[in-house]
Amino acid sequence: MAWIVLIVSGVFEAGWAVSLKLSDGFTKLWWSVSFAVLALVSFAGLAWAMKQLPAGPAYAVWTGIGAALTAVIGMLWLGDGVSTLKLVSIALIVSGVVGLNLAGGTH
Repeated sequence: MAWIVLIVSGVFEAGWAVSLKLSDGFTKLWWSVSFAVLALVSFAGLAWAMKQLPAGPAYAVWTGIGAALTAVIGMLWLGDGVSTLKLVSIALIVSGVVGLNLAGGTH
């Protein structure tokens, strides 16, 4: 269950990152509110999951999902440029997260 909460929290991390971008420096109310709510949910899920999971892999999964998903959302919907290097880098982030989890280590 902790891994599921952690993965969902990583998705919420991408949500707050995109909301932060769309808030235009906290000048757009609803995107600013969205940022605050999604950040709170994301951090709460991370905190809960880390009570049961090792810190390194848990944090890597949370940030990895958030970073990779935010980059993809940026490329698909926010007009960020797409390049082979960016796509390879996202694949490396995902590979690193998987590698940390395969390396094991229990809490």
